[in-house]
Amino acid sequence: MNETADRVLGGCRIAVLLATAAIQLGLSLTRLDDTPGRIAFAALAVVLVVAAWWVLRWKPVPWPVALAGATVVLAASAVAIWTLPPDRLLGDEDWASGLAGWHLLVLLLDRPAVAMAALVLQMALTFVRQIGAAPTDRGEIGSVVIAGLSVLAFQGATLALIRVVNRRAGEAAEASAERDRQAHRKALAEEREADQRSRFAGQLGATLPLLAGLADRTLDPRDDVVRQRCALAATQLRRLFAENDDVPDPLLHEVSACVDLAERRGLTVTLAVSGEAASVPTSVRRELTGPLMTALAAARTHARVSVLRAGDEIRVAAITDGEPGQTANGSGVVDVEWHALGERSWMEAKWRSRPN
Repeated sequence: MNETADRVLGGCRIAVLLATAAIQLGLSLTRLDDTPGRIAFAALAVVLVVAAWWVLRWKPVPWPVALAGATVVLAASAVAIWTLPPDRLLGDEDWASGLAGWHLLVLLLDRPAVAMAALVLQMALTFVRQIGAAPTDRGEIGSVVIAGLSVLAFQGATLALIRVVNRRAGEAAEASAERDRQAHRKALAEEREADQRSRFAGQLGATLPLLAGLADRTLDPRDDVVRQRCALAATQLRRLFAENDDVPDPLLHEVSACVDLAERRGLTVTLAVSGEAASVPTSVRRELTGPLMTALAAARTHARVSVLRAGDEIRVAAITDGEPGQTANGSGVVDVEWHALGERSWMEAKWRSRPN
């Protein structure tokens, strides 16, 4: 949003700069008829050139430069106004009263409150010159006040319009960014849903032969191997359900789901967790918990599960009284080790977020 608003405001700065230059060269240059007026005109031209160094590069005029430039503009305007007779103020010969306000806008466009105060002060110089001079006709004073207020209102309206356009551009950019974020979230949600459907279909496809074998009695539920296959299939489904939950620590949540199902089967399971929660990609979590499910499915009476998170390394380990599985390396992202420890087996799956 800020980038779009800055671009719009930068374009407005350039537009005001070019308009001010056109007014100064096209409408004011021909009205110079005395030395003080020429000096004031040259001072305003120098201020415009200095401001153009930043404005034409789409940057705001720095505050110290803007403050110094505004001081020069007000001084030059005062000099040009004070050299005119009161009855010529805001007439054809008074080129400074209107021109100086545009220079102030170029310098202070990014600071609307300060810019408006400077515009009021600059026009007040004209009114002070008119009122502080020798008594004049009230009609002349009224004409000067009306003309001055007209110039001030036009310049103030220009300032307000630019700020409104800038704000609307920012709001439009924010609305567009929000639509993009929503579209991105929707695409991610659809991608996750498609992935979940694919994984559920794959898991059910692997489970159906087991269920069919139990249904037609070609598999004996009293067989330890069949019971282990059933336990593994149930754990895989339970972990798959847990994968779709919105929780602060997905890895621990999925490990806990595997432990919970093992406890429902009558195993005594202890879970130890060390370290702070870390962001782990879904595919990596699957490879970390896959060997754990195999270990828990093979356990007979008890298991000890640990999750260790230290720096950029995450380990999921299990010690059970079941048979060890096969050493595997998955996709090469997660390292898995199995070892026999007497009548027990030890498994560890290890992942580094920043591989050596």
